[in-house]
Amino acid sequence: MNFRIVPMTDADADRCAELEQVLFPGDDPWSAKAFRSELARRHNHYFAARDEADVLIGYAGVALLGTSVIPEGEVHTIGVDPKVQRGGVGSALLSELLRVADKWGGPVFLEVRTDNEPAIALYKREGFEIVGTRNRYYQPSGADAFTMRRPPQGKE
Repeated sequence: MNFRIVPMTDADADRCAELEQVLFPGDDPWSAKAFRSELARRHNHYFAARDEADVLIGYAGVALLGTSVIPEGEVHTIGVDPKVQRGGVGSALLSELLRVADKWGGPVFLEVRTDNEPAIALYKREGFEIVGTRNRYYQPSGADAFTMRRPPQGKE
């Protein structure tokens, strides 16, 4: 499958919210307003995966937190249209987030449902380790989350 990763824009918010409803129906999916709010914050960097027809098929975001002395990144979200999952879109989006985070420096953190084995495997391949569990993290489902950490990779 051919796709490209580009910066997300406000115009993408409705499609992202649509995918959220499909991907996370029991866990308070983000609204288009929530995506626009995230895009407005300077420390956040969001990306869209677009197919050959320019349809948004995935999205991802990372926050660059801390300071230049004590930096860290936090993956906020990664979502891929179920029709194209397992086709490399999520991996490409994560790679872009990590590229941006590595420029900033410091470790990168994320939370992932403890039962999301494909995502956990992807994160482990990229150097993340489970460092804790957040009980009943996802609401309203009450699903647990692993907190995962990727050690600093250095600034480019």
